Amino acid sequence: MKIARFVLKVVGFCLALAAAACCVIAYWDKITECVHRVGSKLGLSCCSSDYADFDDYADWED
Repeated sequence: MKIARFVLKVVGFCLALAAAACCVIAYWDKITECVHRVGSKLGLSCCSSDYADFDDYADWED
C-alpha cells in the first residue's frame, strides 16, 4: 500500500508539473509582454532589439 501511495504521489507531481509547463507555453506571449511592461516601467532593458543596428537604414537611402 505504501508503494501505491508513493507511485500516486509521483504521478500526481508529474501531472502537476506538466500542467504548469502547458500553462507557461499557452500564455508565453502574455508573460513576456508583462515582463517587458514591468521592465520598461522600472527603466530596465533586459532584451535589446535584434534590429537595433538597422534603425538608421532610412538614412542610407538617397
